Amino acid sequence: MITEQDKALLSAKGITEQQLETQLSQFKTGFPFADIQRPATISDGIAQADKSSLDRFVAIYNKAIADGTKVVKFIPASGAATRMFKNMFEFMNASKEKQDSMKNEKPYSDFFGRFNDFAFADALMAKKPIDESDKITKMLTSAGLGYGQKPKGVVLFHRYEGESLTAAEEHIFEGLNYAKTKDNEINLHYTVSPQHLDLFKEATQKTKEKIEKTYGCKVNITYSFQKPSTDTIAATMQNDLFRDDNGNLVFRPGGHGALIENLNDLDADIVFIKNIDNVAHQYLLPITTQYKKVIAGYGLERKHKIDAILRRLDNNDFSAIAEAIDFMKSELKTNFPAEFDKKSDKEKSTFIFDVLDRPLRVCGMVKNEGEPGGGPFWVKGSNGQVTLQIVESAQIDTNDAQKAAIMKQSTHFNPVDLFCCLRDRNGKKYDLKKFVDVNAGFISYKSLNGKDLKAMELPGLWNGAMANWLTFFVEVPIETFNPVKTVVDLLRPQHQPKK
Repeated sequence: MITEQDKALLSAKGITEQQLETQLSQFKTGFPFADIQRPATISDGIAQADKSSLDRFVAIYNKAIADGTKVVKFIPASGAATRMFKNMFEFMNASKEKQDSMKNEKPYSDFFGRFNDFAFADALMAKKPIDESDKITKMLTSAGLGYGQKPKGVVLFHRYEGESLTAAEEHIFEGLNYAKTKDNEINLHYTVSPQHLDLFKEATQKTKEKIEKTYGCKVNITYSFQKPSTDTIAATMQNDLFRDDNGNLVFRPGGHGALIENLNDLDADIVFIKNIDNVAHQYLLPITTQYKKVIAGYGLERKHKIDAILRRLDNNDFSAIAEAIDFMKSELKTNFPAEFDKKSDKEKSTFIFDVLDRPLRVCGMVKNEGEPGGGPFWVKGSNGQVTLQIVESAQIDTNDAQKAAIMKQSTHFNPVDLFCCLRDRNGKKYDLKKFVDVNAGFISYKSLNGKDLKAMELPGLWNGAMANWLTFFVEVPIETFNPVKTVVDLLRPQHQPKK
């Protein structure tokens, strides 16, 4: 039963009672598993560019920028560094006797043995000389760097001559290399938690000013927060409304899928999306830059072809139908309705618009070498169409032997390396919320104050939130994927100065 106090809370969040009822219903019915048909592989869903193609795609992208295309680099950055330091918290909270034995085990032996190779080591030691046993404690607590309470984006990642840079700063240098507009501007947008906004502003200011002064360009940095209206209700194990000890409804953040709202609010023609922790030392910028431009050029080449077809059909030039059919069959593996050939040109045109008049994305895909991440698959939707999708393991029914076998056949994984076209052929922005597969969320199990609860994740940003976009996959080299999931990942060669 909804109380007046509940209604006030819903109103403050911008959530309707109907939305609340819909979410409760989803807890009862659950979400369907993704109906994966086969993995996307080289020559069957994943494009592999040769040398001449690489140069062509880079040229297409460079021309688009020269023609005034507005580009924004979109960086989901709200994540706290807590997971990055999970092992270190375990060490800090262990007994002295336990700590002595842990020091000889990975990852602690790496952490202590190569402590001076961390970019943050100088900052930590400069505050006050510390002995071996205090290094982790001082790193995590406010008595030192306070990384245990900060977002991952403001952790010092890389050391250079005379300075060290945070992950947030490194994204600015990336933007300088491939996301500069015709007007010599770099537009970056970070999605952050409200309590961390000042930390990001402080962390990026020095590099922003340095780049503007050194390269004579303007760095525009904007921020947004996950909207309260995208929070999801918590439910009891019996699928009733979960309430805290004070009788209040409990809401939880809806996951990164909520960021489709933030992306939708951007004023941009094209957007690059990359996670905050996936950024390498700058000696790898050349290959990073090349492949960012490659996936962009690949997408723009297809976008230009689609727009040209749809403009002709706008003018009732039905000679474009044959070209559209060829494109849809070869590039999208579109399933055409029964007796499509017998339909009128107007009916064919309507079907073509339904398939092609959508936002477009190109996702870089990396060969599977054991790193975590969703995978590329051909997935059958509720409309019967089989399309390319990024699917997380939680979306696959591994109890189904056939689906489990398909999952194991996957050759690539998703590094979250996206290029997006957000406008239609007339320059009008798509409403991205219209292209979300609302059935692609999932339910997880949590607890609050010792009470079990069910939590709901919205369709992920690059999963269900973009399920009804035009999707293309392009293979990119492993060198372009350098995530930092734990602190010792910063000791990998990709995060250390080149020797």
